[in-house]
Amino acid sequence: MSLFKKKNENNKPRETNAITNTQLKEALAASALKLLRQDEDYEALAYTKVEFGYLFDIEFHGIEALFKVITDKTTVYFAVQGTKLMRLDLTEALFQATVDGFLDLHG
Repeated sequence: MSLFKKKNENNKPRETNAITNTQLKEALAASALKLLRQDEDYEALAYTKVEFGYLFDIEFHGIEALFKVITDKTTVYFAVQGTKLMRLDLTEALFQATVDGFLDLHG
């Protein structure tokens, strides 16, 4: 059983792979950083890294993204669906499997 279902190609909304959209990535990263908790998620934000698994703009839906923020203390995972930014409780293996599954269907 797959978590992802293929859509009928005739009714498929237009999708744009936005992984190279630097402004969008910076805006999403800045929003995610606001959700981090000092002393719990990080000591200092210097050298913090953001890595995107995927970033798509989907017609009639909005942004669909999965990314992680790597701090000096931990890795925190985030998803964007439409206009909602959500902090997730994932393992690295589940993050990668989700990225691979999404890209198989949309990439």
